Amino acid sequence: MPTVCTTIKVSKDGQYILATGTYKPRVRCYDTYQLSLKFERCLDSEVVTFETLSDDYSKIVFLHNDRYIEFHSQSGFYYKTRIPKFGRDFSYHYPSCDLYFVGASSEVYRLNLEQGRYLNPLQTDAAENNVCDINSVHGLFATGTIEGRVECWDPRTRGRVGLLDCALSSVTADSEINSLPTISALKFNGALTMAVGTSTGQVLLYDLRSDKPLLVKDHQYGLPIKSIHFQDSLDLILSADSRIVKMWNKNSGKIFTSLEPEHDINDVCLYPNSGMLLTANETPKMGIYYIPVLGPAPRWCSFLDNLTEELEENPESTVYDDYKFVTKKDLENLGLTHLIGSPFLRAYMHGFFMDIRLYHKVKLMVNPFAYEEYRKDKIRQKIEETRAQRVQLKKLPKVNKELALKLIEEEEEKQKSTWKKKVKSLPNILSDDRFKVMFENPDFQVDEESEEFRLLNPLVSKISEKRKKKLRLLEQQELREKEEEEEPEGKPSDAESSESSDDEKDWVEEVRKQRRLLQQEEKVKRQERLKEDQQTVLKPQFYEIKAGEEFRSFKDSATKQKLMNKTLEDRLKLEAKNGTLSVSDTTVGSKQLTFTLKKSEQQKKQQEAEKLHRQERKTLRRSAGHLKSRSRRGRLFH
Repeated sequence: MPTVCTTIKVSKDGQYILATGTYKPRVRCYDTYQLSLKFERCLDSEVVTFETLSDDYSKIVFLHNDRYIEFHSQSGFYYKTRIPKFGRDFSYHYPSCDLYFVGASSEVYRLNLEQGRYLNPLQTDAAENNVCDINSVHGLFATGTIEGRVECWDPRTRGRVGLLDCALSSVTADSEINSLPTISALKFNGALTMAVGTSTGQVLLYDLRSDKPLLVKDHQYGLPIKSIHFQDSLDLILSADSRIVKMWNKNSGKIFTSLEPEHDINDVCLYPNSGMLLTANETPKMGIYYIPVLGPAPRWCSFLDNLTEELEENPESTVYDDYKFVTKKDLENLGLTHLIGSPFLRAYMHGFFMDIRLYHKVKLMVNPFAYEEYRKDKIRQKIEETRAQRVQLKKLPKVNKELALKLIEEEEEKQKSTWKKKVKSLPNILSDDRFKVMFENPDFQVDEESEEFRLLNPLVSKISEKRKKKLRLLEQQELREKEEEEEPEGKPSDAESSESSDDEKDWVEEVRKQRRLLQQEEKVKRQERLKEDQQTVLKPQFYEIKAGEEFRSFKDSATKQKLMNKTLEDRLKLEAKNGTLSVSDTTVGSKQLTFTLKKSEQQKKQQEAEKLHRQERKTLRRSAGHLKSRSRRGRLFH
């Protein structure tokens, strides 16, 4: 249907399914043998209910909400007539060809289709009648009134033969009644059984030989019953309100099953001799349900039986709804590793299934304050949500707050300039991950009291004073937020004269001031050091000499410290003089440096001993040579 389906029925031969809906008001007929739409007819007004007088769709009667009764034949519209009052329901008496209409009147209007005229109405004791039905076995006509009664009439004598007070019978000890129950549904089954539905959500099952109900079934929703159907094969009653369809045993009242569609229900139809159920809902699509237990699938959709058989052959794996999946690490945290292999844990994939109740008990024992922590987190989230609705403050980082404030101000100025003229937007340092550490690690804190900062940024002091004021205001606002106190309105900032940073005179004066301040600070520091030196008492210090070394003096250490304080150029010159460094030009044009390592004391001693040894050997060789020459001379003389 375009928007809503109001009523749905099946023809007596089971070949056609007819449904009415809105908007625009229309009737649609579906051919089940062809599995297609047979025809669609638009109507002048909405349909309250309709009935097929023939076995197929060739004779249909529609009751409209504007008091019109419309007759349709196989070719289309046939005839239209009107009843005196607004109708709510009607029934067809086949032996006499009479249509009985009930509605917003105490009279039951009779229209004879054989004679083509209205007959004398039946006068009831009720102010209005809601529903009616005719027993197909003996022809008893019953109507349900707005006072909660059921009046039974004999069409042959046109006299009332019985009266049932269903309103009093529907009230039980457990039910809560706010208003008088009215009759909203009525259905006969066989010669002696009748089911009555009330506007308060009860279904009463009667034997016509007794004025007391055999069974009272409550839907527990407090909504009026819209339709009642009997399922004879399993002795079930299908009762539906706008929310749920309940199937229950008519002998014991035990629930068989229930259907709860997503949208509200307007009408329910049970396909004859099958387990198919059709519903008209507050939605364009009509609901179709197949319950194999109720009966076989209709002939035109026998493939449903095959589908259900396949589903039974391949049952789905069990879903552990009441179990908690835990890994081995979770069991170690809970101290339940000793349960591995016991029936309390079911191995599954990379973990185990355990009873959810056992899991909650153990978790409560392991961490008894888990609920308190959860409660505090929820409270904190609620407070943050309420804070988000207030005026948002500028959140500054803990490190380099003044620098962050400066960047924020510059970005605001850029945004203002972009509104006036198109300027390419550059990335912000605060939002850049590469400079993230500069605002988190305290080692990157800018030291504004250092000499370099003060000399390089002489005019920063004035601007920094303004930012410090803003920082104080922001810190005060943050403290007020944390204490959750009411925020007083901020005072307007004083108008400050804008000074040009390009003025050279101001810049020079500021640099001179900074230098004077630095000189004064250095003098104060020197005086403090002198005082500390005068107050300190010198204590003797002991030094340990390594094995194999000789103590000469403290001058060596002093000379080493002097060398370390000198620049690299001076040290290279000294080393060149000492002979440990030699510089030479290469053929390519570059320079080549060669270093000779300094020798230790032991190496020097060894070298000196070797020199002495060499000199002694030389003297011995010389003395030996002189002796040989003398001996030669003596021999010659001899």
